[in-house]
Amino acid sequence: MAGGGNSLDERVAEWRRSAGADASGEEELRALTAELAESGLSLNEAFLIAVGRIGERDAASREFACGYAQRLWGRGAPQDSAPQDSAPQDLASLDSAPPHSDRGERREFAAALLLAVAAGALVAIPNVFDPIGDDAWYYRNAVVVILGLLAGYFAWKRALSGVRLLWLAAPFAVALIFANAYPYSFGGSASGDLAFLHLPIALWIAVGAAYAGRRWRETAARIAFVRFSGGWFVAYVLIALGGGALTGVTSGMFAAIDVDAENFLFSWAVPSGAAGAVLITAWLVETWGKTIEQAAPILARVFTPLVAAALLAFLAAMAWTGRGVGADRDVLIAFDLLLALVLGLLIYVVASRDPDAPPNAFDWLSAGLVASALVVDAAALAGVASRISDFGFSPNKTAALGENLVILANLGWSALLYGRFLLRRGSFRALERWQTAYLPVYGAWAAVVVIVFPPLFDYA
Repeated sequence: MAGGGNSLDERVAEWRRSAGADASGEEELRALTAELAESGLSLNEAFLIAVGRIGERDAASREFACGYAQRLWGRGAPQDSAPQDSAPQDLASLDSAPPHSDRGERREFAAALLLAVAAGALVAIPNVFDPIGDDAWYYRNAVVVILGLLAGYFAWKRALSGVRLLWLAAPFAVALIFANAYPYSFGGSASGDLAFLHLPIALWIAVGAAYAGRRWRETAARIAFVRFSGGWFVAYVLIALGGGALTGVTSGMFAAIDVDAENFLFSWAVPSGAAGAVLITAWLVETWGKTIEQAAPILARVFTPLVAAALLAFLAAMAWTGRGVGADRDVLIAFDLLLALVLGLLIYVVASRDPDAPPNAFDWLSAGLVASALVVDAAALAGVASRISDFGFSPNKTAALGENLVILANLGWSALLYGRFLLRRGSFRALERWQTAYLPVYGAWAAVVVIVFPPLFDYA
């Protein structure tokens, strides 16, 4: 077995200290680890899967498995004494993934490239049948197609089948039906525009279920998805910036010889490239996860104090002037975007932190960010309520009301859990579990906006 008996003894001893397991459980753990290691997994992978299986009936072992998995993915992972391949980037992949190899990487790249080409081709469909371009097709179908292919990539990688595949396909099928059945027009319908904006949120949670595979209910798997999302976002933005620069240079080169390439570039190359990049970026993050994902925690640590300072300055100004948040529509939208940014920072700070480390200065700063955002959210809610009182309900105001309530519930409980942790009356894992367990709430609210709002407001 890779790593030697002493290395396994240390892991088992750590498990016994943490989970308080008895001798019979230890024998089962050793037997499972040996069986999995013989199949070709590294000691780290085999031990983690074995603890996870025992954890299906033992809460203490399940908690230990979550912490061990998080350390294995870059939080001070214990290393085997013998050289070994890098560990998989998420708990969900361990039961199904073969040992890491060049052949496996080539196979995954081929699958990602094939799906990227498919995404680019499907996105180009409107240009085949309507050279002028039908923007409505993009609004209604592009997000569903692209994220559906991304979910399919993870489902293939996690070897999902049967009922799990049907459950995974269901949200994308429902999204296609409702996106195309409703008679709203984009740009002239508030409920249609809201549906377009919220559809990616709902489907990204479905992508998370595919990413986590069989272990979506486990905190460690959801944390892995949060870290993947942060790495994916950073990498995609960088690729988009590079693609934009290349597009501009290419257009300029052709213009120099009096050839107009803009129609091809912006009608064909850019949409298809943007769609395909979603899949290629996912492969990059999966393959080079530890390298790419380092950027997201750094950005979170840079922006957390800046956003906290901005919120505190705003609250001080609001107290000094005695003025509340205005009921202006654009102002309320700006506040919602700011709160969404705070929420994103909070989720990623929680996901990238060692849950077993004691409170530090950055935790106090993060708690201050949460507390100030909670006050700002309450002020924004008062502004939304005032606007509804003056002008009645509309798609935008109702969406703002719901989103502020969803964020308020998250921030309120997060502030309580942060306070307990800082006062050493609770663990950071409680905050970690809360943030990751709350992810489906965002997807559910987004689905309500997509499915319920258009007919509720008569497609206006």
